[in-house]
Amino acid sequence: MQIGFLDFYGGVLNVRQERAGLIANNIANADTPNYKAMDMPFDAALAGALGVQTGNDGQPQYRQDGVVGLNGNDVSLDGERVEAAQNGQQIQAATVFLRQSTADLITALRPNPSGN
Repeated sequence: MQIGFLDFYGGVLNVRQERAGLIANNIANADTPNYKAMDMPFDAALAGALGVQTGNDGQPQYRQDGVVGLNGNDVSLDGERVEAAQNGQQIQAATVFLRQSTADLITALRPNPSGN
């Protein structure tokens, strides 16, 4: 199976968008008793989005590294903000690359007006 850059970066953006939703949900539930933070393994989720079979399903999972507070909640607001910022930067980088690549492709396919 051959995956073009449009399929690849479309999958990257879809997985990043889903991850942004999980992070936002974690932040929204930071004060909810017994709430457990969720995240997704990016590589496995991207492979699943592209239709590549792996041993991991790439579905959202509970985070294992959180410190559980007195109310049973393990969301770290500072950690979630860092994750949100990093995820946002990666979304922006993927969109810039995708935009420039498609612009270059359109330029390459456009006929040369000077006839050279």
